[in-house]
Amino acid sequence: MESSQFEAQRRTFLAGLVAAMASVPFAAPARAAGLGGGITGLLANASDTSLDKLAVPGAFYSDTAIRIALPLLGLGGGLGGALGSVMGATDKLGLTDGITRKLNDAAGQAAAQAKPIFRSAISRLQITDVPGLVSQSDGGTQYLKRTAGTDLHARVRPLIDAALVKVGAFRQFDALSKQSSLLSTAGLTHDKLGNSVTEQALKGIFQYIGAEEGRLRANPLGKAGSLLNGALKF
Repeated sequence: MESSQFEAQRRTFLAGLVAAMASVPFAAPARAAGLGGGITGLLANASDTSLDKLAVPGAFYSDTAIRIALPLLGLGGGLGGALGSVMGATDKLGLTDGITRKLNDAAGQAAAQAKPIFRSAISRLQITDVPGLVSQSDGGTQYLKRTAGTDLHARVRPLIDAALVKVGAFRQFDALSKQSSLLSTAGLTHDKLGNSVTEQALKGIFQYIGAEEGRLRANPLGKAGSLLNGALKF
């Protein structure tokens, strides 16, 4: 009798041990998956809202913190200083302001078309360092920038180039080049201008997404906040 009771207890113990061990490998991934889903959902909301804001005509130009400028402007000394002088002179004629506005208009037009690109990049994120992402107000944005920044640049660049053509920025750039050889001497080309506008536009977009992410995190009763709170309750 004692032998049978001992055997029964042994089997119960082993069964419990197996069950406990089986649950360990899945606990962390399940929690990470939940948190990851919360982060990607948060980013999707933040990127959609930010791109909608930046797609409004004049949004890039109106915000001096993200306003796009011609490359090499503001460099001190040497060719940069000379180029700055030329830009100062053309600004008095209203030419520089014209092209600056066109560059910003192009960025806004690209932002209006970039939502699917950002959504796709966010959906492909492989989030492994979830605790670090949750602890920072813009952790998800920084992770997106760090892991998908290069791909986003490559995919947004064609939108920028098309927009630069549409708003007449390349045409305005060529007009400035004819007035002075400094632009060509400085190595400024359509390709470099398009690359610079893309970099500046993405910098502004990420800045807006980061701010929006922080705003959503600060609202725990909102949809995005609920995603994070639910994921944290594991």
